[in-house]
Amino acid sequence: MRRFLLAAAAVALVSACAKDASESGDATAAADSTAASSGGDAPTSVTLPVVVEDVIEGDLVLTVTTRGEVRSEAATRLKAEVGGTIEAILKRPGDRVQKGDPIIRLAPYEFELAVREAQAAVDEATVRYQDNIVPDSVAAAAGPRGPQPVSPDRRRGAMIRSGLAAAQLRLERAQFEQKRATIVAPFDGIIDRFDVSLGERINAGAIVTTLVDERNLRVEAAVLEHDLALVRAGGEALVTSAAAPDRPGRGRITSVLPLVDSTTRSGRAYVTLRGNDVLKPGMYADVRLEATRLPGRIIVPTKSIIERDNRPLVFVVKDGTAQWTYVQVGRSNGLQTEILADTSTGVIPLKPGDQVITAGHLTLVHGAPVRAVARRENDQ
Repeated sequence: MRRFLLAAAAVALVSACAKDASESGDATAAADSTAASSGGDAPTSVTLPVVVEDVIEGDLVLTVTTRGEVRSEAATRLKAEVGGTIEAILKRPGDRVQKGDPIIRLAPYEFELAVREAQAAVDEATVRYQDNIVPDSVAAAAGPRGPQPVSPDRRRGAMIRSGLAAAQLRLERAQFEQKRATIVAPFDGIIDRFDVSLGERINAGAIVTTLVDERNLRVEAAVLEHDLALVRAGGEALVTSAAAPDRPGRGRITSVLPLVDSTTRSGRAYVTLRGNDVLKPGMYADVRLEATRLPGRIIVPTKSIIERDNRPLVFVVKDGTAQWTYVQVGRSNGLQTEILADTSTGVIPLKPGDQVITAGHLTLVHGAPVRAVARRENDQ
């Protein structure tokens, strides 16, 4: 009997523990259920950031790709026109200057002294000139017909004898040199370096600084002989550097030179363009020269085209979602690609103004929610 009572007590204790555990589990499950229901407003999908560009209608410019060196239209080593002692260097390397801005000033005293000396010589020669023509004037006034003006030939002879003409020329030269004692910028540009120091005595013709025009640039591009016939003066050119490939400079082909190098089998094309703060003289750059222009095409950025199941497509943003659209691609210049009409329907599936995704679309699925974090305009 005693053993029976002990067994019954043990069974009752185990049942009580199981009930407590069950009640504890139910409470935990209820708490988890409440937490889940409180977070039920959270979005079920993530909106992905993408970069978009517009579909455009315009001319597709097919190009010849080459390389060339960027040069400045005006990179000048300025020389002193007069000799003297450098009193002040008014700019520093890297400073931007405008035409006429003073750069270096020579000590002015010796130039002022030369002007005063030349002026004194003019004054002396003027007195001699007056002495030479006054007797002639008196003699002419005493003539039978009264006062007569001095003839031009007599005045010219008197000026030569007095040395007035030569003295006036020396004064003009002294005044000219006084103005040239301040070296000024002959065009807008940037100071590259100075070749002189403060207090240095320089002679006329000494190189003092180098001024570079960064706004007006040119590129001498090599063109292989089989592409040379495709390039025409007046065509567009796109110049990009490794420093900033996404910031191209746009220019014009100004000339195609006639000679072909017998070693490299290439000719040369000159491109002029405006600087864009990226291209610098001395850089080597990639150059795309206009070869053929296809007008009136529907154009998308080449980087917007990807392949799925070996078929080209683009993602078009509609109502905040990425809608993939299969396309028939045509010719391309590497940056832009034309979209052709569908072979079965005869309809081009894109229209100007549609937004296609150019970055962030490699892993997208059809209908994925997206938001444009940047938008770029296509350049024709």
